[in-house]
Amino acid sequence: MPITIEERNKTVTSLLNGTNKALASIVPIDFSMSKPKLLGKSLHLQFGVLIGITGDIKGKLILAGDQSMFGAIGEKMFGMPLEGEMLASFSGELGNMLAGGIATNIIQDGVKTDITAPTIMQGNTTLTGYEKALHLPVAFLHSGEMDIYLLLD
Repeated sequence: MPITIEERNKTVTSLLNGTNKALASIVPIDFSMSKPKLLGKSLHLQFGVLIGITGDIKGKLILAGDQSMFGAIGEKMFGMPLEGEMLASFSGELGNMLAGGIATNIIQDGVKTDITAPTIMQGNTTLTGYEKALHLPVAFLHSGEMDIYLLLD
């Protein structure tokens, strides 16, 4: 049975709040999160992590940004620079930790989800085929910016 627009909006709000909480608990860098914006019908990026979401809401969570930003977060978390395969592996694990944190946070609001394994996207990537998309810009102090996208199917 399809959910109502009101239920979907409540679920999306829960996801956004859960994202903020998960970031704060996982990434040891001060950050500021801008208000979410609706995104057009296609998303272009050079580097990022895609995690599928199933359950009460279906879609994809994408973390996108420069490799240097992912590297700065990894260095802050592990105390050493990450590059190459280690950076790609860390980026996927960061996406996994964030998606798992979000799922844990939103279950408290009664929203049940499950997540897929992370997929690393490198190079000129374009994503299309989603119903709606929210863009959540996040600025990490002295470490760069991350774009978080919630693509709803």
